[in-house]
Amino acid sequence: MRIEIWSDVVCPWCYIGKRRLETALAGFEHRDEVEVVWRSFQLDPGAPSVAEESIAEHLGRKYGGGPEAGQRMIDQMEAVAAEEGLVYRLGQAHRVGTADVHRVLHAARDHAQRAELKEALLAAYMVEARNVADHDVLTEIAVSAGLEEARVREVLAGTEYADEVEADIRQAGAYGATGVPFFVVDGRYGIAGAQPADVFTDVLQRAWDDAHPAVEMVGAQTGADGAVCGPDGCS
Repeated sequence: MRIEIWSDVVCPWCYIGKRRLETALAGFEHRDEVEVVWRSFQLDPGAPSVAEESIAEHLGRKYGGGPEAGQRMIDQMEAVAAEEGLVYRLGQAHRVGTADVHRVLHAARDHAQRAELKEALLAAYMVEARNVADHDVLTEIAVSAGLEEARVREVLAGTEYADEVEADIRQAGAYGATGVPFFVVDGRYGIAGAQPADVFTDVLQRAWDDAHPAVEMVGAQTGADGAVCGPDGCS
């Protein structure tokens, strides 16, 4: 089974959704046969590459009420995150673009390394309030996840993987996703938003059952005792 996840590292609901999916997978009987693939999505394509304003300032400007109103929104989000064991520090974070972040994620050698890097980047931004758009910070985080420093800096120096990032974003649009997190299970079931863990559990089981249909035993239902042959002979 494959789960594709479109998300952005500056999206607070994306980290919460990741934790809720992990809770569902922890209780899923076939979790060792599940492959998780992280896809790119830019929540705020117009965000600057250099930090200019705090998240509180940005929210207050976008929705009105100034930084104080923005901080109240942050407080509410941090309370939700705490229920999943996440201690957010969004009040200290800044609005930054993530185009380079996604390109570096695509530079990971495999899905396992990308997943490790994704977790590190989410934690860096949400929990540590670090500027993940800063190339030195981004390189440090990527190296901690096992990427080679020279390779990361090579990617950051150019536009490599920009096409892959854009392809991910187009695919999300083709599925009808207008926001993140967005999950697609086995290319058949879409889950929009950071749904409760029970929702993920139900979809995982449905997708598994679809891919592994049970054989209906007609004889067992009718009571018929059909003749069969086995290792010990024939009846």
